[in-house]
Amino acid sequence: MAKIPKKQLESLGGTIVHNLPFPLDTSPEALAWLKKMAPIQIEQPYSIVYLHSYAQDSPWFAGLTNKKILANRDPETGYTYATPRGHDMYTGDETDWIDITERKAAVHAFTVCHFGSESFLEETPYVLVLVEFEGVDTLLLSRLTGIDPEQANLDWIGMELKPQFLRNSKLKPTDVYFIPA
Repeated sequence: MAKIPKKQLESLGGTIVHNLPFPLDTSPEALAWLKKMAPIQIEQPYSIVYLHSYAQDSPWFAGLTNKKILANRDPETGYTYATPRGHDMYTGDETDWIDITERKAAVHAFTVCHFGSESFLEETPYVLVLVEFEGVDTLLLSRLTGIDPEQANLDWIGMELKPQFLRNSKLKPTDVYFIPA
């Protein structure tokens, strides 16, 4: 027969409460005060392990991890997407993967971001760039580094770019970024 513990184990981690108001007198009249008590509010970290799949985009992230930028091409029309797309948006046909890492890349458009989500907040201002690859029909949104965001000007349009990759992949689109060539 299993031994049933007589006492619940306690730890010092998590929420620790100090001096929470409660009447010393626990008669029904004294406890009526509890109906007027403000709600207790606590702040605590929330963590969840979320398992998801990159599905048909998996080869794109595998490419980034191996310092390659992959694109998709419709085998019938030749229409080429710089961002992962398993099926052609016009015909619905399955696309083929192609390597565009070594293709000429240039700034098509850019913006300087002076605010961002929590993960980018410390890096503001930073430059987002739409990268145009030779022979590719769509653009790739990425980061442009190695330039001063405070010196932004229209001369950047058409600037040749070179891809750079994080040494330790995070399996995120930010694993690739660009610098002036």
